[in-house]
Amino acid sequence: MSTWANLGLQDSASPLMEQLIFFHDHALLILVMITVLVGYLMFMLFFNNYVNRFLLHGQLIEMIWTILPAIILLFIALPSLRLLYLLDEINEPSVTLKSIGHQWYWSYEYSDFNNIEFDSYMIPTNELATDGFRLLDVDNRVILPMNSQIRILVTAADVIHSWTIPALGVKVDGTPGRLNQTNFFINRPGLFYGQCSEICGANHSFMPIVIESVPVNHFIKWISSNNS
Repeated sequence: MSTWANLGLQDSASPLMEQLIFFHDHALLILVMITVLVGYLMFMLFFNNYVNRFLLHGQLIEMIWTILPAIILLFIALPSLRLLYLLDEINEPSVTLKSIGHQWYWSYEYSDFNNIEFDSYMIPTNELATDGFRLLDVDNRVILPMNSQIRILVTAADVIHSWTIPALGVKVDGTPGRLNQTNFFINRPGLFYGQCSEICGANHSFMPIVIESVPVNHFIKWISSNNS
């Protein structure tokens, strides 16, 4: 989760988020190089006292500053397209989770099992435990197995919501009457926090998401205890 003075991205908990962070760093490196180069050229231009009296047009420099940006854009576009296709790819899921956005809470259904569905509300500050996180902890966490392909189906019952977990690189809009789908793979155990990322009314800030990633055998025990 995000902590104080954390200006960068959250630590990744899925392969897709790792790829997103790599692409962010790659694009940022290119931007810094361009900024340094242009800054240096401007600085030298301002303090240059020489004048070329015979310069009418610079065909060579025109070609250079047309072709060079096109090549730089390719270095950004190709990794971006690769990542776009990776994010859209749906692998064979081990577990399917359905998430329904309401004003202002989430409800979940484990589609592969009978009678496992629950609502997840934010815990009010006055009921929060001393080790809880204000505005982030919920009464019913989503339990999911680690090292497994998870498919999530997202929809909404009233207005547009957005189911978002930054550490997993997942952000899916929940639209009434539509079912949006994506998949993710959690590669470590832990608690992963998210929030609704589409303004959905007065209490938009008070419908957090908490995923508890557990080993597969713990997940099977949890399913068995809730299914009986």
